[in-house]
Amino acid sequence: MDSTDDRITALEIKLAYLEDFMNKIQSVTLEHGAAIEKLRGETRAILDKMGDLEDAVQDMPHVRPPHY
Repeated sequence: MDSTDDRITALEIKLAYLEDFMNKIQSVTLEHGAAIEKLRGETRAILDKMGDLEDAVQDMPHVRPPHY
Protein backbone atom coordinates (compact mmCIF):
# COMPACT_ATOMS: atom_id res chain seq x y z
CA MET A 1 0.00 0.00 0.00
CA ASP A 2 2.88 2.37 0.77
CA SER A 3 4.25 1.91 -2.74
CA THR A 4 0.96 2.98 -4.30
CA ASP A 5 0.83 6.13 -2.16
CA ASP A 6 4.40 6.97 -3.14
CA ARG A 7 3.60 6.51 -6.81
CA ILE A 8 0.50 8.70 -6.57
CA THR A 9 2.48 11.38 -4.74
CA ALA A 10 5.19 11.26 -7.40
CA LEU A 11 2.56 11.61 -10.15
CA GLU A 12 0.96 14.55 -8.34
CA ILE A 13 4.35 16.26 -8.08
CA LYS A 14 5.03 15.70 -11.77
CA LEU A 15 1.57 17.03 -12.64
CA ALA A 16 2.17 20.15 -10.56
CA TYR A 17 5.48 20.79 -12.36
CA LEU A 18 3.82 20.24 -15.75
CA GLU A 19 1.00 22.64 -14.90
CA ASP A 20 3.52 25.28 -13.85
CA PHE A 21 5.55 24.70 -17.00
CA MET A 22 2.45 25.03 -19.20
CA ASN A 23 1.48 28.29 -17.48
CA LYS A 24 4.96 29.68 -18.12
CA ILE A 25 4.82 28.62 -21.77
CA GLN A 26 1.41 30.25 -22.16
CA SER A 27 2.71 33.48 -20.63
CA VAL A 28 5.73 33.56 -22.93
CA THR A 29 3.54 32.77 -25.94
CA LEU A 30 1.26 35.70 -25.13
CA GLU A 31 4.26 38.01 -24.73
CA HIS A 32 5.68 36.87 -28.06
CA GLY A 33 2.31 37.39 -29.74
CA ALA A 34 2.14 40.96 -28.45
CA ALA A 35 5.72 41.62 -29.57
CA ILE A 36 4.97 40.24 -33.04
CA GLU A 37 1.90 42.46 -33.38
CA LYS A 38 3.95 45.50 -32.33
CA LEU A 39 6.64 44.65 -34.89
CA ARG A 40 4.01 44.20 -37.60
CA GLY A 41 2.66 47.67 -36.85
CA GLU A 42 6.13 49.18 -36.96
CA THR A 43 6.85 47.39 -40.24
CA ARG A 44 3.63 48.74 -41.75
CA ALA A 45 4.56 52.27 -40.64
CA ILE A 46 8.04 51.95 -42.16
CA LEU A 47 6.63 50.62 -45.42
CA ASP A 48 4.15 53.50 -45.57
CA LYS A 49 6.95 56.02 -45.01
CA MET A 50 9.07 54.35 -47.69
CA GLY A 51 6.15 54.55 -50.10
CA ASP A 52 5.73 58.25 -49.33
CA LEU A 53 9.46 58.84 -49.90
CA GLU A 54 9.33 56.92 -53.16
CA ASP A 55 6.44 59.09 -54.33
CA ALA A 56 8.33 62.24 -53.31
CA VAL A 57 11.44 61.14 -55.23
CA GLN A 58 9.39 60.40 -58.34
CA ASP A 59 7.82 63.85 -58.17
CA MET A 60 11.24 65.53 -58.15
CA PRO A 61 12.33 66.81 -61.54
CA HIS A 62 15.20 64.95 -63.13
CA VAL A 63 17.37 67.95 -63.92
CA ARG A 64 21.10 67.97 -64.00
CA PRO A 65 22.65 69.97 -61.20
CA PRO A 66 24.14 73.33 -62.29
CA HIS A 67 27.73 72.23 -61.72
CA TYR A 68 27.61 69.76 -64.64
